[in-house]
Order: sequence, then structure tokens, then C-alpha cells
Amino acid sequence: MLDKDIKQRINTARQILVGKVPDPKAQVEQITNALIYKFMDDMDRNNEELGGKAQFLTGELKEFAWGRLMSRELSGMQRWELYTRALLTFSKSEQIPELFRSIFKDAYLPYRDPETLNLFLKEIHEFSYDNSENLGNAYEYLLSILGSQGDAGQFRTPRHIIDFIVECVGPQKTDRILDPACGTAGFLISSYKHIWRENSTNYDPATYTPSFAETRNTDSFTVEIQQDGKFNGAKLTPTDRTKLAKNIEGYDISPDMVRLSLVNMYLHNFPEPKIVEYDTLTYEDRWDDDFDVILANPPFMTPKGGIRPHRRFSVSANRAEVLFVDYIAEHLTVNGKAGIVVPEGIIFQTATAYKALRKMLVEDNYLYAVVSMPAGIFQPYAGVKTSVLLLDKELAKRNKEVLFVKVENDGFDLGAQRRRIDKNDLPKAYEIIGKWKKGEKQTSPIAQWVEKSKLAENGEYNLTGDRYRAAIDYSRVKWPMVELNEICDFKNGLWKGKKPPYEIVNIIRNTNFGKNGELKLDDIAELPVEIKQLETRKLSYGDIILENSGGGPTQPVGRVVFFDVNDSKIYSWSNFTSRIRVIDKNVSPKYLYHVLNHLYQTGYTENFQNRTSGIRNLDKKAYQETKIPLPPLDVQKALVAELDGYQKIIDGARQVVDNWKPQISIDPEWPKVKLGDSNFIKIIDGDRGVNYPKKSDFMENGYCLFLNTSNVRKGYFDFSKTDFISKEKDEKLRKGKLNKYDVVLTTRGTLGNTAFYGDNVNHFHLRINSGMVILRCNTDRLLPNFLLKMLNTNTFLNQMNNFLSGSAQPQLPIRILVEIQIPIPPLETQNKIVAEIETEQQAVDHNKKLIALYEQKIKDKVKEVWGE
Repeated sequence: MLDKDIKQRINTARQILVGKVPDPKAQVEQITNALIYKFMDDMDRNNEELGGKAQFLTGELKEFAWGRLMSRELSGMQRWELYTRALLTFSKSEQIPELFRSIFKDAYLPYRDPETLNLFLKEIHEFSYDNSENLGNAYEYLLSILGSQGDAGQFRTPRHIIDFIVECVGPQKTDRILDPACGTAGFLISSYKHIWRENSTNYDPATYTPSFAETRNTDSFTVEIQQDGKFNGAKLTPTDRTKLAKNIEGYDISPDMVRLSLVNMYLHNFPEPKIVEYDTLTYEDRWDDDFDVILANPPFMTPKGGIRPHRRFSVSANRAEVLFVDYIAEHLTVNGKAGIVVPEGIIFQTATAYKALRKMLVEDNYLYAVVSMPAGIFQPYAGVKTSVLLLDKELAKRNKEVLFVKVENDGFDLGAQRRRIDKNDLPKAYEIIGKWKKGEKQTSPIAQWVEKSKLAENGEYNLTGDRYRAAIDYSRVKWPMVELNEICDFKNGLWKGKKPPYEIVNIIRNTNFGKNGELKLDDIAELPVEIKQLETRKLSYGDIILENSGGGPTQPVGRVVFFDVNDSKIYSWSNFTSRIRVIDKNVSPKYLYHVLNHLYQTGYTENFQNRTSGIRNLDKKAYQETKIPLPPLDVQKALVAELDGYQKIIDGARQVVDNWKPQISIDPEWPKVKLGDSNFIKIIDGDRGVNYPKKSDFMENGYCLFLNTSNVRKGYFDFSKTDFISKEKDEKLRKGKLNKYDVVLTTRGTLGNTAFYGDNVNHFHLRINSGMVILRCNTDRLLPNFLLKMLNTNTFLNQMNNFLSGSAQPQLPIRILVEIQIPIPPLETQNKIVAEIETEQQAVDHNKKLIALYEQKIKDKVKEVWGE
């Protein structure tokens, strides 16, 4: 069981090192070296207590005994010298087992600071080898906070994703298991624990909660570790256990990763872990080995110039992700199974190698399921979109269909901190996959089955599940259904052309699509358009403009806006959009807009997405063939009238929200005070220069929240993306620490945002960076909350804007800030003004709720048309 003390000890060891060893991976290596050193001594002591002999630190290595290293008789420098000499000796001494020698290979101490080493070794001294499972869990926790190895395209796979894949594949005790790009051996350890648990007499599937299904607001890693320690493995015979340890293998091209894997597996009861430094894609000496189970999250990045693989691959390619999937498929036994994390390119790229790989997976009966994962599961290291390919040669051969499962939430948000949320599709996905393995289809909105013949229709074998999603369920619709093509005219957009004669025209582009569905004309492009083209490409009132290209990696295209402009100007639309015009007199254009907007809002348009060079495009032919419900015209008009009424309420409330700013009527008799007047305000800027934290100083479970300008909003703090720094680093920062009731003002980047560290904040230990300042009030003369309100008025913001400097990034120097004056009334008046503004703020908040309420009413009313 991984308890809080052990976690804290690991965190403390890293915090001690962070000033001297900033790289997280190097920190892990230093802790690894020290732990193995300590464990060798522990095992010697255990052997002696049982009547045996010491086998490691004896003979010529006796001078390195841990007890002598920690002796108080040694000075700090003597201890540093003994420790560094021990690391060098351990890597060469034949007295040390080969496994440990490989761990100590090239080991060294990268700092010459006896005090840091003393503090570090004191933490290591508290670990003991009397419970190897506990130590294994502690080390696994250490690896779980290891940062990315981004240069190689490698990102640590989250523990709950590893466990999900392992549970879906279901390795058995007799299986030979491989991870050909094993990293820190996460898949191998998870497979071992899965088999151990499945073969325990005290295992009850009904009460077990795997990490990917955990819903409590607790670290899922810790919960899973605690459950791991419960199981006895009693159904495994000694022969089973020996064979199991020998059957689990890993390859990795990096010697550093190999060392970390060896330690991780050794501490999880693998006396001779089978981890090999091996280039899976270019070496041939292990090509003829095959395995019953292969699990991997291979590197996504291909070196510049590609990879030069040997000639035994089935698919001719030089892309790492293609070659790894090919390798895994080809190295499965007759009834082999695999789970592979792949980047999105594998799923839909149209290059020859990608299509050949997908064809092999489908036609040669490897692939039985594809699980689409949300973009961002590798945050904070990458926002890359991934999927999981599940292979089972026996299962794929039995079925004519492939299962597609769409996971939109994995139990955590997709921000840098990956905080737990209530939404989690992984348990349902696991349940659906389990049923499919038994030959059953479990109906669910996140699942669909596609015939292999359908995948092969155009020769692309595209594995984007949404591409094949069945049409809308029309069974509950009470109105006739019509294709858009039957009632609308679609016209592609145009771009500028100066061939005479031409005219300057207002062109509506994607950027004119408002976030609330409105048409924005404040930033419209005026471009020359050839008169001949313009004859058929003028917008008229009631037209609908469809976004058919653009978007981003997570933003689908398919947005629509209603053209309700009645002025005398000429408008057209860009080639990234299309115009939809109603040609059936029985169709209300505004009704059609609401129906098409519903298709976008519910994600239906994602069914028609394709990508070229990362840009999303809409399959317009498929979109035009979509059927929509068409009630009688009078029903359409009644619906539109009701929705227009709701929209007027929304527009009115939004006017209040968008235009409200706190206003303070300034009495000319009030004294004016400079912000730099220390009798009223003390200005403290954020830390900078030599003490400013580097990226490597930030850690997930640190001591202090370190804020940047993006954390300061208009009137409040946003803690959704916050960095932590260690206690040691925090103590070295000279300034920038917040006290309760401080006001923070941003002075660089997004200027003028303010936040109040008052009673409404969950109080943390906070520091700010150099892009903002702390304004600390003398509360006998100036109320912090009044200062906050004053800084949000146009009076102050206009003063501030007059003194900005810097072109690339505007900023307000402190030497200017201190000269800006603000009026300060008596305290009684300050209190009254604050109360009035807060009353207004409550009214604004009420309008925000009103907007959300009536937006939902519109959605619900449109759903009724579809029978939802």
C-alpha cells in the first residue's frame, strides 16, 4: 500500500534535488541510484539476521556499507567523496550482480554540494527493503511523476489509460507478453498485476474498482496501488510465478529507459527482469520471436529523414508509428492479442503506407476494435489526439465488423493539471468491449459497429469512427423527412480576383462566425471580386452561411450563421464557407437555420469531417444528403416566433453582461493619491531575474502555487492552470508572496486585469510572476475591495492605456504605475460604493444565468422537432 508518508518522502527527495538537478528524469536517476545502494545494504542485513552472509557490500566493497556512509563521524565532504566513489565502483565490480551493474552504468553525482547530499541521503535512509511490494509501488509512483521525453516523441502514458488497455486485452498467466517500446515498463507492470489479481482467491470482480473507473476525488494512482496490495495471488503455483516472470519482456532504444525499467520490475518481484536495449525498428536479431500479448505506446515522432528499417516489414514505410504497428501485428502468435496507442495519423492519413497498414489490419484479421481517445490525455506534455487499436487475431477472424468506441471523457479534465471530473466514458467503453469479445453488441451512444466491407469501399480503410456513424434515428420524428438537397441550393464561396471589371465587396469569413451563433460584421473583409463571379454570389436576407473548412484539431467545422442584414452593401462569402439558400416555399429559412445549428451543436456534423494537413474539411456531399424533419409551414413559423422571443431575452441579457462596467461617480472634493504613495498602498512586484523559477522548478505536487498573468481575470483568480514550485525554490524567491486581502494587477500582456485575494478565495500559498504587481493597502485609509473596484473603472483603465510601452507585448512599467492617481473618498463612502457595485454585480450574474437558461430552452425546443 502506498501511504502518504512514502509519497511525501519521494516528493521531498525530489524537492531537495530540484535546485541542483532540475531535469525530472535526472532526479529519478539520482533517486534510483541511491535506492539501489540502500537496498543492497538492506538485503545484506536481512541475510545476516537470518544466519546467512552479506553478498553485496562485503570484501573490497565493505567500505561502502550504508551504515558507514551515514556515519556521523564523516564530514559532509567525506560523505560526498565516499558516495561518488561508490557509484563508480558499483558499475564495475564483479561482486555486484549484472542487473545492478547495468543500473549503475555511467552513474555519477552531478553536483558538488555536501549539504544537499546530506539532506537527500537522510530521506533515502527512511526507505527499507523489508516490503518489496511497498517499495515497488513507491518507485512506480516516482515514475508516474516523471516528465515527458518529448524529443523522442515519447510521452508517459497515464496510469489509468495503461490499466484500461491492459484490462481490455486481458493477458493470461501462460501468455508471453512484450512491450517493444517499454519506457518505464508501465504496461508490463500493469499486466503482471492484472494476472496476479485474476489469480487471487480474495479477488471479487464485483467489488474491484480499477483506476480507470475510480470516481472518488482521490489520486487514481494511489487508489489503484492500495487495491493492488490486497491480492494474494494464491492460485498461482511456484511454477506459474517463475514462468510468469520469465514471460514478460520489454525492449527500449534508450539505455536510460532500460535502467528505469529494470529497477521498476525488480522492485515488483522480478528477480531477473527481461528488459533489453534494442532498436525494434532497425535491428533484426529478435525478429523471429513472437508473443501472445503485445502492449505498447510507441514513440510518435519520426526522426528527420525518416527511419531506415530492415526489409522484413510487410508495409513499406519510414514512419515510426506505421512501422511499430506493423511490427506488433506481425509478431503476434496465431491467437495473439494487442493493445496499441496510436496517433491520429494512423487512423485517417491517406499516404500509401498508412492505407496499406490499415488494409492489412482489417483484411488480414487483426483489428477488432478502435477506441478514440480525447485530445489532451497526454497533457501537460502534448495535446496530441490518439486512439487505441485493439487486435485479436481469433476474434477478428470470427467477425465481419469492427467495433468503434468514442471516449470523450476519461475522468480528468484536459488542462495541464488534469484535475478529476465526474464525466468518464472508460468504464462504459470497457463494458462494451467486454461484451463484444463475447459476441454481444451493447447498444450505446459511444459505440458503433462497421462492416469490414464498408471500411474497404473506397480503398482507404479509414478508421475514423464518426465517418461511419449511422444517420440520425428518425423513428421518433413525427414530421416528414426531406434531404437538404431537395429544399436548398448550395453554392461554394469565392476569393478575391482583380481581373476587370471587379467590385469591392464585403466578404464573410469564418472569423465572422460569433461564438454564440451570431453574425459579426465589425471585422469584415473588403475585397475585390470579379463582376462575373458576383452575379451568382451575392448574399440575400435569409441565406445561411455554412463553415466547410478550417476549424482546428478539436474544433469541428459545420457552424452556421443566419444572414439577417438589410443594408444596401453587397455581401459575399469566402471559399472556406458555403451559402445555403432555401428554394422551397414551404420552408422557413430561420427554421432551417435552427435545425442546421442543432446538427452542429449535437456533434452530428463531425460525421462528415476529413482532414488535410491538419485542417478539418466538411464532406459537403454527405452533408447535403442529410435528412431533416419538415413540419408544416405554420408550425415552423410558430417555432421560430417562440425561439425569436427567447433570443430577444438572451440578447438583452447579453447586452447587460457585455456592457456593464463598474462606474464610480467621482466627487471632485475627494483627494487624489498616487498608487506609489506608501501611506496608502505598498507596491510589490513579482520575482524576476536570477531567482525567477525555471520550467524545471515547477512540479505537480509542490509547495506553492505560482501564478502567471493568465491566472488573473477581471476581478477573480482562475486556478484551472497553475504551476507549483518546491518549498526550497519558494524560499529563495525574494518577493511576490501574497497576503490575504492583497489586490493583484497585471502589468504585462493582458493589461489591467485585477483579482482580490479576499474571503471568497480558497486560500493557498500564492506567489506571482513578474508580469503583475501586488497592491497592499493600508486598510486604515484604503479598503482593498474599493481599490479593486476603482481599478476596474474606465477612469483608471484609460489612464493606464496612456502610459503603455512595448510594441510586441504591451506593458506598464512600475515607474509609471506609481505616478497614476486615483481618488480616495472617506472609508464610509468607500464601503457604500463597494456595496452598490456588488449589488450591480449580482444583477449581472443573474443575467448570465438568464442567458444560460434561455439558450437551453432554445436547444430543448429544437430537440422536440427531432423527437428527442
